[in-house]
Amino acid sequence: MSRAWCSALPGGVRIAVQITPNAKKTEVVGVLDDALKLKLQAQPIEGKANEALVKFLAGALAVPRSVVTITHGQTNKRKLIEVVSATLTPEAVERLLLPLPD
Repeated sequence: MSRAWCSALPGGVRIAVQITPNAKKTEVVGVLDDALKLKLQAQPIEGKANEALVKFLAGALAVPRSVVTITHGQTNKRKLIEVVSATLTPEAVERLLLPLPD
């Protein structure tokens, strides 16, 4: 299975996400057009959605927030995230973030 939304980097992974702010709750929707689609409870003002995104991903991937960085798309719905962690692989990220098929 192709994981265009998540790729390995030296010492970590890069994740392409597409966010929908102002959702009822923060959750992973699934993969759409080579990006992981997420709903965020936060509003897209003053960096609140970015902060919520970093916090959510750090929690879901069980890594410190300090290793999760938005590298592209600060003010965009589509963002690139880099997670610096020697233990994370694209497979592990997929397992931790994607809902299991029923």
